[in-house]
Amino acid sequence: MKKSTLRTRRNFIKQSTIAGSALIFPINSMPNGLFGSKNSVDNGLKVHLFSKHLQFLNYTDMSEAAAEMGFDGLDLTVRPKGHVLPERVTVDLPKAVAAMKSYGLNPKMITTNVLDSENQEDKIVLETASKLGFTHYRTGWLTYPEDRTISESQAIYKEKFKNLEVLNKKLGLIGCYQNHAGNHVGAPIWDLPPILSTTDNENLGCQYDIRHAVVEGGSSWELGLRIIKPFIKTIVIKDFKWGKVDGKWKPVNTPLGEGMVDFERYFSLLKKNQINVPVSLHLEYDLGGAEHGSTKLSMDKKEVFKQMKKDLHYLREVWKRAS
Repeated sequence: MKKSTLRTRRNFIKQSTIAGSALIFPINSMPNGLFGSKNSVDNGLKVHLFSKHLQFLNYTDMSEAAAEMGFDGLDLTVRPKGHVLPERVTVDLPKAVAAMKSYGLNPKMITTNVLDSENQEDKIVLETASKLGFTHYRTGWLTYPEDRTISESQAIYKEKFKNLEVLNKKLGLIGCYQNHAGNHVGAPIWDLPPILSTTDNENLGCQYDIRHAVVEGGSSWELGLRIIKPFIKTIVIKDFKWGKVDGKWKPVNTPLGEGMVDFERYFSLLKKNQINVPVSLHLEYDLGGAEHGSTKLSMDKKEVFKQMKKDLHYLREVWKRAS
């Protein structure tokens, strides 16, 4: 493709994305709360697609696909088996960013395994991301080892997060620890505030995942949201329902709106509390392997893109309805 043709196509994508946002959120009626202010010319719902689901594409094709589907950005995987490997971050992350920018996707979010401010590889990942303009990253996960009490582990993690926040502040980054269902720190959500409260709550907080919160909290998830809301720095959107798998009841991932998450209620609470954070959309149901970050798919990629667009549309429509 000639450079002039490519440039024209990129401009068309950028203008189409802006125009699409304007149709969903007229500038004079956009909310001041969760996703922007009335004074912003590109105001609207800012949704970043988790790049794990596009790992069958290179940086250029990934960026083109995300822009054409109407996403505002990518939550780029910078971790083992991710789009960018940590050991190659200084070489490959600039390439990914250049591709994203060429399609109007500005760098904002990455997902990492970073946890240790003293680990050299972790530091290089964060330093490189900072230089390239990223502002938010997801950390790795923590567990509660059996050989020490939960209180002892929490004391250790308090210091770990305090030290990590110092590095984040130096680099102008915000680290976000995801609440994840299972035997993880933060799964019951109530255990996170005591750990996070020892930080300044500016450069380190929580990546709030409503799917995992409902799995663990059931009908009491709103109480969990109340206690964690001061620490929320980014949010993850996905859905699930309970079902039997091999004779055992387990969470089964679904497209948005087909599961147990009450998004209209959730969004109304976010608006009410004016939580202004970046959004990452995850699709973890059957997408021919894309849900697991596969590099080869068992279904046509057009069908994968169709479902991604469907979830994005649902997300924006429910946000608009919520009050």
